[in-house]
Amino acid sequence: QEQLVESGGGLVQPGESLTLSCTASGYTLDYYAIGWFRQAPGKEREGVSCLSSSDGPTVYADSVKGRFTISRDSTKNTVYLKMNSLKPEDTAVYYCATASRWICTLSGPYEYWGQGTQVTVSS
Repeated sequence: QEQLVESGGGLVQPGESLTLSCTASGYTLDYYAIGWFRQAPGKEREGVSCLSSSDGPTVYADSVKGRFTISRDSTKNTVYLKMNSLKPEDTAVYYCATASRWICTLSGPYEYWGQGTQVTVSS
């Protein structure tokens, strides 16, 4: 059965880094577009970054350009989101999701979603 599991969240101070992982089971991520999204309390869900299938084009939200990097490790069927220079406004629950298309967008639709992992940036 198709499943996505996020991990790697935690509490960090401003300026520090975290790397989130999204591991798929039941299907191969190389054939899907993959997106990272986040949602803070009281705010709408926001697209953060996405990666096209087979290491195709990537997309980043303006708020994270130059700080976040999305990548895929096909041998582990895992997608990563490396987050550098974290800011308090990055605090949110982060979700990964996959879409049955080759090229990614931040607007969806996405078929499969993970359960989310909490990232808290606070001094």
